Parts: sequence; structure tokens; C-alpha cells
Amino acid sequence: MDPSALQSPELQNFLNQEKERALINEMVGKLTSSCWDKCITGTPGSKFSSSESSCLTNCAQRYMEMSLIIVKRFQNMQ
Repeated sequence: MDPSALQSPELQNFLNQEKERALINEMVGKLTSSCWDKCITGTPGSKFSSSESSCLTNCAQRYMEMSLIIVKRFQNMQ
């Protein structure tokens, strides 16, 4: 492979986008796992109960808020 190809802005942009997608997919997986375990206590039916739905919404919001706080904290440390 041509070493100069690794330095191309298009390739770097593509790699950055793929890294972001991977991080988002990882976050969604963790969020789903932790919130599911916390909020769904029985066998789910065809719909979530109102308490399950509310719990999932709140859990996801708190998870996202904490993730942003952690990211900002690390950015400030650099």
C-alpha cells in the first residue's frame, strides 16, 4: 500500500467516522444492557408497561448525561 494514501484527508475522515460509529454502537449496547437489566424485571410482553417505559426513558437519559459529563471531563484533563 502506498504510504501517502494513509495520509489522505479522505481516508482520515473515513477512519474518524468509523471510530465514531463504533463508539456510538458500543454506547448503545452498554446503555441497552444496563437499562434493560434495571427496568425490565419480568418477561416482556408485546408492549412495555408504563413504569417500564418510564424507567427505560429515565435510565437512557441519565446514561447519556453521565457519558457527556465524563467525555467533557476527559477533554478538560487534556
